[in-house]
Amino acid sequence: MPAFGSFALIVALVLSAYNLLAGAVALRQLATGRHGAISPERLAETARRAGIASFIAVTCAAFALVWAAFTNDFSVAYITDHSNRALPVAYKFAALWSGQEGSLLLWAWLLAGYGFVLRVRHKVDVKLTAYASTILAGIQVFFFLLINFAATPFSLMPGGAVPADGNGLNPLLQYPEMVIHPPMLYLGYVGFSVPFAFALGALMMRYPGEKWIHITRRWTMVTWLFLTVGIFLGMHWAYNVLGWGGYWGWDPVENASFLPWLTGTAFLHSVMMQEKRGMMKSWNVWLIFSTFMLVILGTMLTRAGLVSSVHAFAQSSIGNWFWSFLVIVLAICIFTYIVNRDHLKSDHKLESLVSRESSFAFNNLVLLLACFTVLWGTLFPILSEFVQGNKVTVSAPFYNRVAVPIGVFLLFLTGIGPLLAWRSTSMRSIRKNFLIPGIAALVVAIAVIPLGVHPWTILTTDQQGQFYAWMTFLLAAFVITAIFAEFFRGARVIQKHTGRSLPGSVVQLTRRNTRRYGGYIVHFGIVLIFIGISGQAFNQSVQQTMNYRQSMTIGPYRIECLDYSQDTNANYDTTYALLNVYRNGHKVTQLDPELRFYQASQQPSTIVANHSTLAWDLYVVYAGTDPATGQPVIKAFLNPLVAWIWIGLIVTILGTGIALAPNLSAELAAQRSRATVAEEAVVAGRAGD
Repeated sequence: MPAFGSFALIVALVLSAYNLLAGAVALRQLATGRHGAISPERLAETARRAGIASFIAVTCAAFALVWAAFTNDFSVAYITDHSNRALPVAYKFAALWSGQEGSLLLWAWLLAGYGFVLRVRHKVDVKLTAYASTILAGIQVFFFLLINFAATPFSLMPGGAVPADGNGLNPLLQYPEMVIHPPMLYLGYVGFSVPFAFALGALMMRYPGEKWIHITRRWTMVTWLFLTVGIFLGMHWAYNVLGWGGYWGWDPVENASFLPWLTGTAFLHSVMMQEKRGMMKSWNVWLIFSTFMLVILGTMLTRAGLVSSVHAFAQSSIGNWFWSFLVIVLAICIFTYIVNRDHLKSDHKLESLVSRESSFAFNNLVLLLACFTVLWGTLFPILSEFVQGNKVTVSAPFYNRVAVPIGVFLLFLTGIGPLLAWRSTSMRSIRKNFLIPGIAALVVAIAVIPLGVHPWTILTTDQQGQFYAWMTFLLAAFVITAIFAEFFRGARVIQKHTGRSLPGSVVQLTRRNTRRYGGYIVHFGIVLIFIGISGQAFNQSVQQTMNYRQSMTIGPYRIECLDYSQDTNANYDTTYALLNVYRNGHKVTQLDPELRFYQASQQPSTIVANHSTLAWDLYVVYAGTDPATGQPVIKAFLNPLVAWIWIGLIVTILGTGIALAPNLSAELAAQRSRATVAEEAVVAGRAGD
């Protein structure tokens, strides 16, 4: 099977190289009008089919590696390093992306999969798709070169020695979410290659109009959704496994996934200005170029040993490959832009600062400011070592001081954007649209003060987080009220003309313009996430050595140690505590935090116990054993509002799904409304009889 996998990767490389070269020649012939022995159309078709076949070849290679994990083929060095006989079946799949070579194979497989879909759907726009397919083939060639020559996943054990068992999967990856988090994150990472390929292709061919934007919108939204879900699954994993009481630590690899999310989000907003008003064409092209290059940078950071991270792979020389690829991509983007920049002139100019266009522009600037801040902090250790000779690490306080105010301002823009009109907004419209959200914000700003959320804490350096929490609650009320007002106003119009119920009118309103109202739902989800994050300013923690029947108190809870013991299985040894949790004298739940020690890798791992409510999480960690008494050391956290982060993610997924759905045409909606009214009239007539 290793020989089969290696052969499949070579075939995939050859097919992708043919896709690149034949596709480029065909497009050149079409552009110049000079035809060779084979017509450019025929040559382009063979290139497309080679790209499709490359997906089949790399799928065979991925299957070969997974098969080696399931059959415990320890002749393969990668399987020896990342699997063992006692590893549960679900985590055998995780072995595919647990190491550098396997994760690059996953990258290449997903990229070929995206290319497969694009090439199968080539009739959407044959010429533009041919350009995008050729550019994707170039990216595929790079990754296939990597896994064929620099980081091959099918290398055999040195000297042909086959060990009886492997070293096991990294304990941090032996958690259910890690079976889906990396693939989801990679689907987002890799997926941005497609809008990049379309944007670069459209610029190369000087594509007329904005049709390429319409073609790539769904690609971008789906990719953005995958990346969003992947990031939050990673947060949830960190929250439940790492045992430090938080979900985001501004780790360099966390930041690497956040950077393309920021620029991708900016692109999704500003591209509407190009569609509606023909503005920001150059800006949008460079946004998607930057997003793709940040994806490559993030992929490199986990592999080149440039940063220290719990997520990073071992240091290797593979970083030189990525640097070279980044330079080539940047050079191609700059050259193509310079040659074709006259094609990107805006059709209109910004007419008023009080307009939807200006809100999108400010939104973009804020997102890019956040991106620059995170990028600067992430790369600062590298830059400081280059300049000074020693690494200076940037920690979480730096990011919080800069990113938190930026985030609060972004929340403000989220609220005012939908309330502004295109081109210019009158003062009368501002007073009308801002009055109710403004009142709601004022009411909430006052109402939360008795609950301990104080705005004057901005004067106290160590409590400024509470001020930003107060601002978040205020702005959240503003945004949520504005969103509900938008739905209510539109639904009332439909209700007046159709006689539908208000909920039915809301559904029909949403279906008539799924992109707009799905976007509002996404904004609502983001607001809920902001609310959840704001609770971090009020976190509490306590740590104590606990014997039988001893207890400790945190917030409204009393935690009592019922028992502590040990257990073992073929995969790991575990030490755990049984804790009864009481509130107001009544037992609420029982928690059992664990500390595991994995036999194969000789590494420990924490399994957190968490009692979650809408108000807060009671988060309990088995922090170790007191060496003097042998008793467990229990650390408990009370983390307010965390559940709203995960609820906000679900709402965001729902909103994105709605935004991706096709609109219900006005004519069809009218027909359905008339049918519904007629049906209700018949029912009413029967009731009268």
